[in-house]
Amino acid sequence: MNTYIRKIRKNSKALSPVVASIILIAVTVAVSVVVAAWMGGMTIGLMGNAEQVAVSNAVFTADDEVTLTVRNTGGATITISDSATIDGTAVVVANVDNPVTMNVVKGTSGHFTVTLGAGTFTAGAQYEIRLVTAKGTTIVYTATYNPIT
Repeated sequence: MNTYIRKIRKNSKALSPVVASIILIAVTVAVSVVVAAWMGGMTIGLMGNAEQVAVSNAVFTADDEVTLTVRNTGGATITISDSATIDGTAVVVANVDNPVTMNVVKGTSGHFTVTLGAGTFTAGAQYEIRLVTAKGTTIVYTATYNPIT
């Protein structure tokens, strides 16, 4: 009987490291799958909602007004807010294409006029124009005022 118990103990000891290794591998694979899914979902959530918008052109139409072409290359419609500045001074923004809304549909361009409240542009000067979307994305564009004489 003593010999029988030794065989069982010897067999169970030999089997234990194999079972432990399989369990550790299974747990590691399960945890890595969960972490990969969580990171993938977080990345898609952050990148999918990002606004992709830029000013592609600026045309000075008057001594106190510039028309900006805003291109939306993102996946959703963006809304330009009325929080715009030129060299840090607040300005008035209006949509040329549709005065009722300030939207730019995905994959299209919109035209917005930015008008100085007081003063005029100086010939040869560079101006930093900042538009802000409703979600808070800041669009910065630098343009030089060269009036046609």
